Amino acid sequence: MADSAAPREHRGPRRPLDRQILALAVPALGALVAEPIFVLVDSAVVGHLGTAHLAGLSVASTILLTLVGLCVFLAYATTASVARRVGAGHRAEALQSGVDGMWLAAGLGVVLATALWLSAPWAISAMGADGAVAGHAVTYLRWSSLGLPGMLVVLASTGVLRGLQDTRTPLYVAVGGAVTNTVLNVVLVYGLGLGIAGSAAGTAATQLTMGAVLTVVVVRGARAAGASLRPTSGGILANARAGVPLFVRTLSLRLAILLTVFVATGLGAVNLAGYQVLNSVWGLAAFALDALAIAAQALIGHRLGAGDVSETRAILRRTLQWGVGAGAAIGVVIAAGGWWFALLFTTDHEVRVAITLGMVVAGALMPLAGWVFVLDGVLIGAGDGRYLAWAGMLTVVVYAPVALAVRAWAPEGPAGLAWLWLAFAGVFMLARAVTTGLRARSDRWMVAGA
Repeated sequence: MADSAAPREHRGPRRPLDRQILALAVPALGALVAEPIFVLVDSAVVGHLGTAHLAGLSVASTILLTLVGLCVFLAYATTASVARRVGAGHRAEALQSGVDGMWLAAGLGVVLATALWLSAPWAISAMGADGAVAGHAVTYLRWSSLGLPGMLVVLASTGVLRGLQDTRTPLYVAVGGAVTNTVLNVVLVYGLGLGIAGSAAGTAATQLTMGAVLTVVVVRGARAAGASLRPTSGGILANARAGVPLFVRTLSLRLAILLTVFVATGLGAVNLAGYQVLNSVWGLAAFALDALAIAAQALIGHRLGAGDVSETRAILRRTLQWGVGAGAAIGVVIAAGGWWFALLFTTDHEVRVAITLGMVVAGALMPLAGWVFVLDGVLIGAGDGRYLAWAGMLTVVVYAPVALAVRAWAPEGPAGLAWLWLAFAGVFMLARAVTTGLRARSDRWMVAGA
């Protein structure tokens, strides 16, 4: 009887924590998956206008998504700041910090929208587009840039709600936004005959509406807690300072991805085509792991704010177990289903082989990715952005010579993609695992209190 009771005692404390992780991660996953639907809807609607329109959308959306991706620090910084203050019992201060973060997002959005509207022709030309493709790309980029303030406010307000451990509201708004975007695109493009400009305007209007809805939610919470809705210069500057290291950290990831694309381009058309498919599958898997990272951010920030270091360690251990376990499960699906995935995307035998080999490598290394994603979330939740910035740039330095060696010496044919993914998912992710793992083993990131 004693032996049978021991496992129950061991598992018992985990169950409430597991429920907390899932309660945050599952809705966060839904919101993360809902966002790419915007691009898919635009692609489906614009694709029926013609090849040049779709190509223009591809170029413009690449620029726009890169810019928004670099601003994801708005969500990360507010999540950490709000969660820590809530954990310390300072709810009004937490929401004031969140409101300041949203003011920063709105101001930055206006500045970036103006800059993007004015520089659109130059930006599109720099991407190598010309003729009709460039014309459609400039049109889409300009009209979609009007939604940037809404997009960035959505990031910041989502961060506030995550800090309050509310991941359901952003999910509902994301789903509603996806539906609204679909309707507006069809009406404006086909009903009113506005073409690609209608698609961009519909998406921009949806994003502004989403930002407004989430703002109302946060404002209600701020008023209930007695927080001011006015921007404070000190709060905005504090959010900006917290965001700079996270911007650098995100920039390091973008540099690594750009380098990977550069290498894939040098490996020939077969491997480049295979890379596009493999990268899409990897990105989809990353959503699930990102959801766990978001849960870790909110829980770690809350417990450190409350000064509970032992519970912080418990959350670290359990979220890592979830991350590695989820990575392993996803990895089995990716590795085992590589050939079947390839059949969905191409009829070219060599490309199918390249995808299959790459999937095996990606699947085998997915548990490592789970470890990395969760540790990123833990350290972001702890407000350890400065370390992540330095570590991110260091990992790019480690990865760059390996990636360039693959471009120079990888064997010809489909095997080249496997070598490239071994470099990216192996060397680059391992460098990130080592740098974040060493930090997590120490106590320097566990600064308790608000």
